[in-house]
Amino acid sequence: MTASTLAQWMLQSNSTVILTGAGMSTESGIPDFRSRTGWWKNIDPRTVASVESLQQNYELFREFYQMRIKSLADCTPHRGHEILADWETRGLLKLVATQNVDRFHQQAGNKAVAELHGNIVTIRCQACGKPLPLGHFMDNAVCTYCKGKLRPNVVLFGETLPQEAWNRSLKEIQSADLVIVIGTSLEVYPVNQLPAMSKGKLVYINLDVAGNSQNFDLILQGTAGEVLAEVDKYL
Repeated sequence: MTASTLAQWMLQSNSTVILTGAGMSTESGIPDFRSRTGWWKNIDPRTVASVESLQQNYELFREFYQMRIKSLADCTPHRGHEILADWETRGLLKLVATQNVDRFHQQAGNKAVAELHGNIVTIRCQACGKPLPLGHFMDNAVCTYCKGKLRPNVVLFGETLPQEAWNRSLKEIQSADLVIVIGTSLEVYPVNQLPAMSKGKLVYINLDVAGNSQNFDLILQGTAGEVLAEVDKYL
């Protein structure tokens, strides 16, 4: 079975949901986290991306996320993102549920997006919860309302997922005819449980084929951009 099989399944599906992970964004120049060369091989996430770090080592926390935000400035959505946006416009996609925090799906044009791990391009105060401009965080400012610590709207280690994004993703995946998982190792709980919630066909697209991909009906190995472009030829 090949890309043409997936295209056929998409045309037959009344409801298709995409679930994306870090491998969706690596072609845009953003490092992933859990591959053999990913960031978490070199950095313990609990020291920089956790609630504990935010509370007890805020300067390091802020520096880490400032670095990540700056690294986004030179990156843009790639052809794969644009294809998914086009599929939504053509009525081929119901929802993109993503673990990525870069907002590239929205930049490319997708409107139906559930951010399961939040995003790093919008900012709020940890103390009072009010939204503030990104520039305040980048300039090391404090909350203009309560002098609290500023942080990105990303899900940290030790925090629960955004309830609205989770509920929306779960609802659409449970009722989907087709779920396409792109660029995720399926190692992170609870998002890795979502594909199993579907009664529809399951497709896995990734450069590294994860060990737990045996439950999928179709596996297409390659980069997200390459595989999606190949599928798009048949649509």
